[in-house]
Amino acid sequence: MLNSAAAQNDQRQTCVLEVDHVSIELGMRAILQDVTFRVPRGTALAVIGPNGCGKTVLFRALIGAIPFKGTIRWASGVRFGYVPQKLDIERNVPITGQDFLRAHPKARGAWEKVVGDALTMVGLPRHACQQSIGAMSGGQFQRLLMAFALIGGPDVLLLDEPTSGVDEPGEERLNNLVHRLQDEQGITVLFISHELSVVSRYATNVLCLNRERVWFGPPAEILTPDRLRELYGMPLAFHLHGA
Repeated sequence: MLNSAAAQNDQRQTCVLEVDHVSIELGMRAILQDVTFRVPRGTALAVIGPNGCGKTVLFRALIGAIPFKGTIRWASGVRFGYVPQKLDIERNVPITGQDFLRAHPKARGAWEKVVGDALTMVGLPRHACQQSIGAMSGGQFQRLLMAFALIGGPDVLLLDEPTSGVDEPGEERLNNLVHRLQDEQGITVLFISHELSVVSRYATNVLCLNRERVWFGPPAEILTPDRLRELYGMPLAFHLHGA
């Protein structure tokens, strides 16, 4: 009994996030039901599933933006950065990338150091931030959002389709950037993606969502033809990294 309790305590210390039997309803409509998974510190969790299955809704619950039933437990002292799929701001608003970053509460009073470090990490030159956000390329804007999320030194990043709207070379650079941050900074990454080859390459574990089922496990066990057919309702083919 004591050994069992000690094992559970050790598991909680190594997990940055524990989700137990979480269900979410929006407008009397069930979006997610009985979702349970763990995220060990320093790993990468990919969340996949067809459109409308509740991936973004889950992320919003994880950051405390919407109500839910069940338990969401972050490790004590966790600091997280969030890159949404869509930002509720028009790209033609006349503000510069520099203005955008300065709006972060953690940037006040320490612009040069805090923001400079974030820009260096994402590889975005300062001069690129002096133009309006509408003039930025898709890749530059995504790096700006990533820099915003990194201000304050988070140890967890939640990325909702971070390469959406970015060209293929830009996608590769952003994916490599996230992997490098995880490798060098020990950051735990939770990301939503439709790119199964990226999921198989970078994810430690995969959470599959659809209206009826939830699956969780390593990519080699989850991303099988039969499982993907059941998940998406059609056969899908992709290259499993390392296969």
